[in-house]
Amino acid sequence: MKSKNSGSGGLVYSTEHGKMCPVCSQPVADCICKQHKSPVDTDGIVRVSLETKGRKGKGVTVITGLPLALPELTELSKQLKKKCGTGGTVKEGVIEIQGDHCLNLIEELKKQGWTVKK
Repeated sequence: MKSKNSGSGGLVYSTEHGKMCPVCSQPVADCICKQHKSPVDTDGIVRVSLETKGRKGKGVTVITGLPLALPELTELSKQLKKKCGTGGTVKEGVIEIQGDHCLNLIEELKKQGWTVKK
């Protein structure tokens, strides 16, 4: 019988370096696998929607389908947050902007040359 953690193996946390990447076993700050991640495969259409589920009724505008690597996605997120005058984040290839800004974001993304659907 295998133990619960036999498949995962590796160091998770180090008091010297903090959190460790499970893939490359480097500190998260120096992770080399983040740099080599390829952009998400998409159909070329950027989708903008409003989500409230799991957020205690607060609306969040979600942008999916952008075929960009993490650094470019983060930079685009900064531009969009500045345009809306609000906060947000990038999680797993998805941009989340606080509040209902669908129409503003659709216009801005179309100006930048993206094919956008609501």
